[in-house]
Amino acid sequence: MDPLLDFQRRETRRQFFHGTGLRFGGVALGWLMANRGLRALGAAPSSVARVHPPLPGLPHFAPKARSVIYLHMNGAPSQIDLWDYKPGLKDYFDKSLPDSVRMAQRLSTMTSGQQRFPVAPSKFKFAQHGRSGTWVSEVLPHTAGVVDELAVVRSVHTNAINHDPACTFVMTGSEVSGKPSIGSWLAYGLGSESNDLPAFVVLTPTFPSSGNGQALFTRMWSSGFLPTRFNGVALRGAGDPVLYLKNPSGVDASDRRVLLDALGKLNQHEFERFGDPEIQTRIAQYEMAFRMQSSVPDLTDLSGESASTLEMYGPDVKRSGSFTQSALLARRMVERGVRVVQILHRGWDQHDNLPTALKNQCLDTEQATAALIRDLRQRGLLDSTLVVWGGEFGRTVYSQGALTADNYGRDHHPRNFCMWLAGAGIKGGQVYGQTDDFSYNIVENPVHVNDLNATILHCLGIDHRRFTFGSQGLDQRLTGVEDASIVKPLLA
Repeated sequence: MDPLLDFQRRETRRQFFHGTGLRFGGVALGWLMANRGLRALGAAPSSVARVHPPLPGLPHFAPKARSVIYLHMNGAPSQIDLWDYKPGLKDYFDKSLPDSVRMAQRLSTMTSGQQRFPVAPSKFKFAQHGRSGTWVSEVLPHTAGVVDELAVVRSVHTNAINHDPACTFVMTGSEVSGKPSIGSWLAYGLGSESNDLPAFVVLTPTFPSSGNGQALFTRMWSSGFLPTRFNGVALRGAGDPVLYLKNPSGVDASDRRVLLDALGKLNQHEFERFGDPEIQTRIAQYEMAFRMQSSVPDLTDLSGESASTLEMYGPDVKRSGSFTQSALLARRMVERGVRVVQILHRGWDQHDNLPTALKNQCLDTEQATAALIRDLRQRGLLDSTLVVWGGEFGRTVYSQGALTADNYGRDHHPRNFCMWLAGAGIKGGQVYGQTDDFSYNIVENPVHVNDLNATILHCLGIDHRRFTFGSQGLDQRLTGVEDASIVKPLLA
């Protein structure tokens, strides 16, 4: 028995109105002030209730971004082979990494038993691109064409050394499971401008067979201790994007509407009786499922896209479940008011055969990634959409296992890795942070994962210190209990 719930059930009518009268007055005042604020901004109060309204008081200040597309390269892309150009490493080929560089670093069990740590320079050529002159690897030719839109951060670091806790950390701000993902936080705080699609959508595309596919756990898009209606909704890549999207034979939309309304009344009765917030979640989910029966087929129908757009994304754009199609769907979703789209692409864990496997991963993703930036820009959506690209940690400069001039592998490296941001609120055409000559330690402008998350929230008009939710006796934050800092040089 819940003592609080038991007390509320026994509460008299007089006690109820004595305790809540002022609160109702506050609600009324808040509603009036909100409408006054809308009129001051030249907007009329909407006559249609939003399915995903923002929290009162959010955003905290005028946002630059309204939506986020988060491209997570699961498995940890090698920063040395993609973004962190280290030409001097060719002189260290197969020499042991100096102890003064490695110091007392914690090693994973995959290389802790090695007798030596031979330096493996990148096999790939680098060149400067754009007005910014950013160094970019040859395996990113399309991304090089949009580099002036990107703010490349070379000095990201994290706490975790293994995939699952590191992925949990970058998505939730903690290695401990049970915390909300960044997408859930944003759905909870800012809601969505779409009444027909979820506020937070997740896509998990296929990846090349040469990739080492780490498992994806739902905690990466889970609402954690937030109400479960803020979970990310994962669309399937094969078959119907959502199970049971179509009505059974003999059941039409009007029948489904009558059934849903009746079910909603029963659930509302149960909520009034027990006060369980999860009942409200169930009502909202049933309603959203009904709306998605018409909105999802429209979302996934690419017949209205121009031939030039489809060609820009690449040959896999019509293959269901591909990263290419996922990137185009991401643009279509933010166009329809979805708050957060998260694409998790697996296969970036190259402990061996890195030159072949990394090149295949880039062939599978980078044309569509660059096309997404271009597509958003030409439609005027890049001014309101923040795009984030990165993994959960970096890779070691030394080779794991055998080393040759054409083949090597790299172990996990949490001390430094590269991510980039583009779009709303971000000053593109810059590289922030520097590492040593071995891409092993940060020597300038370190950026912790939670600093990056604080910066993402800032672009969406949220003060990360004030954005909290009470759980387990603590005002929980995405950016954790230790103070995080907004990376101001990244901001436009």
